[in-house]
Amino acid sequence: MSRPTHAPVRLAALLTLILATGPFQALPARSQPSGASSPAAAAPSLEKDKLTSAAPKGYLSDEATPNLVAILPPPPAGHSAGEAADRAVYNATRAYQGSPRWALATNDVADGGAALLEDYACVLGQRIDQTRVPDLMRLLDRARIDVARATRVAKRRYRRLRPFVGNEAPICVARTPELADSFSYPSGHAGQGWAYGMIMASLMPEKATQFLVRSRLYGESRVVCGVHWLSDVEAARTGASALMSVLQADPGFRADLERARADLKRALEGEGTRPDPVICAREDAAARQPLL
Repeated sequence: MSRPTHAPVRLAALLTLILATGPFQALPARSQPSGASSPAAAAPSLEKDKLTSAAPKGYLSDEATPNLVAILPPPPAGHSAGEAADRAVYNATRAYQGSPRWALATNDVADGGAALLEDYACVLGQRIDQTRVPDLMRLLDRARIDVARATRVAKRRYRRLRPFVGNEAPICVARTPELADSFSYPSGHAGQGWAYGMIMASLMPEKATQFLVRSRLYGESRVVCGVHWLSDVEAARTGASALMSVLQADPGFRADLERARADLKRALEGEGTRPDPVICAREDAAARQPLL
């Protein structure tokens, strides 16, 4: 993959500056104090949280859903080493604009079962029309609701601002008020991608590594895109893993998992469209390189 050769040097200089003099100040610090009992005045209103809309039924009740506020650490506090590192990573990854990794991050903006199924085409060896796997799509759609419910609790608790708020650095999507007014910690996209990777790994354990590598890249794309802090994505993986451990014990989820397994097996036995080799090469190159 073609990558900016100066990005690692820039990051090394940034981290040296952080360690020597404190938080990097090229862009303003906008994340909220992690331990505050009430949100900072600059945070978006709860009414603007896009996760508040009504959604179809997931597998877990509110009582059975893991409490991510208790499980996850709070996001890095203002002026802490963790926040400084988050901002250093945000600044350094702006250098990816125009690169193949930036193109992959832009592709990964799409979420939901259909989008992730397309993203797994290189792992599956073929592109699968979602209409051919209705049981798999039902499984992914219902699990997505559980991810959103669990994530929403932490998002509303911490109300962390996204990294692009308050600066004009490039991001890979339009700077809409809706995006700016949604919360950052933990990343719903990254949580969904990691949960889906674990589900696909359960369905095809012989390709578990490949599914989880692609899911890692999907989460890291949120950092490259500039819409999430790195700590948002790391927390999302922990939260999704906790959620999946509970889902695996749910009888309804297990039954749907077996139906989806048969669904996927039938689809893969057919003559599907081969994935674009250029896209597969781009994903392989991203997987072989560190984020920074």
